[in-house]
Amino acid sequence: MRRHLFVAGTAAFTGLLLGLAATSGAQTVDGLDLAKVRARAKLSPQEAEALTNVVARRGEALRRDAADNAASARAVAARYASTKTSGDPAATFDFDGMVAASGKQMAPEDAPRLLAFASLSMPSASLQAMIADVSRAGGVVVFRGLPGNSARTFTTALAKVLPPGEVKAAVGIDPRLFRAFDVEAVPAYVVTATDFDLCDGFDCRTTLPPHDRMDGNVTLAHALDTFARGNGPGARIAAVYRARLGEAQ
Repeated sequence: MRRHLFVAGTAAFTGLLLGLAATSGAQTVDGLDLAKVRARAKLSPQEAEALTNVVARRGEALRRDAADNAASARAVAARYASTKTSGDPAATFDFDGMVAASGKQMAPEDAPRLLAFASLSMPSASLQAMIADVSRAGGVVVFRGLPGNSARTFTTALAKVLPPGEVKAAVGIDPRLFRAFDVEAVPAYVVTATDFDLCDGFDCRTTLPPHDRMDGNVTLAHALDTFARGNGPGARIAAVYRARLGEAQ
């Protein structure tokens, strides 16, 4: 069985989605004080259940947003496909021109086509930087699954690396994306040029969209710069994400 994944709205995956706002002061989400969670780095059963409920509700809302914006996503993909880039390797790279042209195809609310594959086993500093940068740029950080099938373990570990400041952390859990892009090691960054069909089962294979990918412990800025200047399928979209990241810093 196959289910269509529309890369539209805020962060549309049919897996578990988290949209967590990390702030420097005391902040609550449906009664859960995330600042205290970070301070203790340990969730009570009641807090874990509350956070899990928030995740479930927000994930459902994001899925509805994805369906509502499907037509918009297809239109953006069509406009991108109709745009041709120069194949001359000696041509001068016009980053500003690329951003301007791509911005007409990809409005801020159209995203995310930037996927950052992560694991809780990554060094805390690296994971924290990834979540902060990817969230600022408008992408999504994807995890393979819940460690030990425990939502409490996941949320406790995640609370330790949520970046400080006014950052909306876009974090998702979807093992199908790991299978689709054959991600065996993290971190890895992917920028896709179009939306795509995401395979639900183990007996089918996802047809990947045109995309650029980089594996290894590099910064998001480095990955996006490389994609944008590489004239690959994700170059124009990567340039837009790079501009967003620069504006947010």
